[in-house]
Amino acid sequence: MSDLIQNIDQVAAEYASKSPREILKLALSEFDNIAISFSGAEDVALIELAKSLKLNFKVFTLDTGRLHPETYRFIDRVRVHYDIDIETLFPHAADVEALVRKKGLFSFYEDGHKECCSIRKVAPLKRKLGGLDAWITGQRKDQSPGTRSEVPVVQIDEGNSDERRKLVKFNPLANWTSKEVWDYLTISEAPYNELHEKGFISIGCEPCTRPVLPGQHEREGRWWWEESTQKECGLHPGKK
Repeated sequence: MSDLIQNIDQVAAEYASKSPREILKLALSEFDNIAISFSGAEDVALIELAKSLKLNFKVFTLDTGRLHPETYRFIDRVRVHYDIDIETLFPHAADVEALVRKKGLFSFYEDGHKECCSIRKVAPLKRKLGGLDAWITGQRKDQSPGTRSEVPVVQIDEGNSDERRKLVKFNPLANWTSKEVWDYLTISEAPYNELHEKGFISIGCEPCTRPVLPGQHEREGRWWWEESTQKECGLHPGKK
């Protein structure tokens, strides 16, 4: 077990006020078997930062099969722009087929999004994380005040760890605001999802994402038919 894992609370306190670049440098220097989880604007900022560090890094993304066409084009633009490989993870076809056969294509409008997300997003992610020592996310504290306000810059991923294996999760952008992310992307001339020009802020699957109105929080566009405290898909679980 690495010294970082054994002293995770001390490291989290030490790096709590450091820049995303410093946190990312720690992550990529400490772990070889580590990857950046990519889906949106925050993750492009992480890739841009990682490129500037000139350290080796890997990137993966989840294809649920229900993404917007603009999102698929965005993923490929990022691949080409940074000249990187992006590993794409898919859900097991049999699990998707069983759900659709039993409940149809839009069951989440009736009984909540957790079952569909579990099959299309959480299960593929868990398979990937099972082969990593650490991963890097674009989580920000202000993304969802009800569920992410306490996100540390580095932590043990309790939801994906057990007594035999501790998975480390880095959240270098935890203290950044949406404005800071977009200021950085603008300065860097980084690619972004075309949907942002159409009022979308937080972007997920096509049936579960819509633009937000002026003054609405970004997560209001996700699973809008559910309570605000339910606006997580299970990719970032707490303790078991």
